[in-house]
Amino acid sequence: MSLSDWLAVGATVAGLAMAVAPGLQIRRMRRTRSSNDVSLLYLGLLCLGFVVWLLYGVSIPNWVLVATNGASLTVMAITILIALSYRRPGAGRPAATELAVAEGEPD
Repeated sequence: MSLSDWLAVGATVAGLAMAVAPGLQIRRMRRTRSSNDVSLLYLGLLCLGFVVWLLYGVSIPNWVLVATNGASLTVMAITILIALSYRRPGAGRPAATELAVAEGEPD
């Protein structure tokens, strides 16, 4: 295999790892039953980036870009939906450090 082939494999693996990485945030939200320390604006901007890369992948046609960014977009959309489900209208939003202290986690 050439260097280019190895880089393609590495980029695909990295892209898929990045696609499932928001699972860590989902796990934390489910454990704490809160999404107060999650920026929905940040997650939304990431989704916008995934859409652009996905469309670029379709236009050139590069199915590795399409697959990895499609997976990333799907998992990020799920993350946003879960974050929204843990938001309560009118509820106070404690700082993340206050939440960690309340749970007994070290700073």
